[in-house]
Amino acid sequence: MSLDSFLALLGLAAVAAYTPGPNNALVANSGATFGLRRTLPHIFGIGFGFPVMVFLVGFFLGGLFQSSALLREALRWIGAAILLWLAWKIATSGGVSSAGQKPRPFTFLEAAGFQWINPKAWAMAIAVTAQFIHPEAPLATALMVGAVFVFMGLSSAATWALVGRSIIRMLTDERHLKQFNIAMAIIVAGCVGLLFLE
Repeated sequence: MSLDSFLALLGLAAVAAYTPGPNNALVANSGATFGLRRTLPHIFGIGFGFPVMVFLVGFFLGGLFQSSALLREALRWIGAAILLWLAWKIATSGGVSSAGQKPRPFTFLEAAGFQWINPKAWAMAIAVTAQFIHPEAPLATALMVGAVFVFMGLSSAATWALVGRSIIRMLTDERHLKQFNIAMAIIVAGCVGLLFLE
């Protein structure tokens, strides 16, 4: 990969990692609700889950998803339903949990697994695959892309969790906390609209 391509990859990874989206809204909400220490598994799940996804899509699945409109459309609708469910859980209970259980933060595996149904993650994985995975060196370029996203994913998830944790100090009453949760839920739900823009 040339230096120009690598710099373009860094820029794209930074924009993808730091801009608002489902991962960042969820991890900010977790930082605010559960604190940084309890949010660490969520941070590491994002930081390693998405790069693994990018590697696997780039090395094995990119062509399949680029060529199958049915798979892309199914992903779009499944992702929309899950994002709306997560937004509702955040807005109404302050966290993610199974029905009837006390709210809890994401585990590492839940956060890593979420990448596979996160529409923003799929859009980025396919775009990155098309731009930066070279057919003549798929393993080397997929590993390089994955490594860049490990760094960006960990740093952005930690930053958003700290933002959430810092904000919670200003949210001293239940009404303000509820407003914050609703704002994070709106960001997550707003991502559904982006799924259907061509």
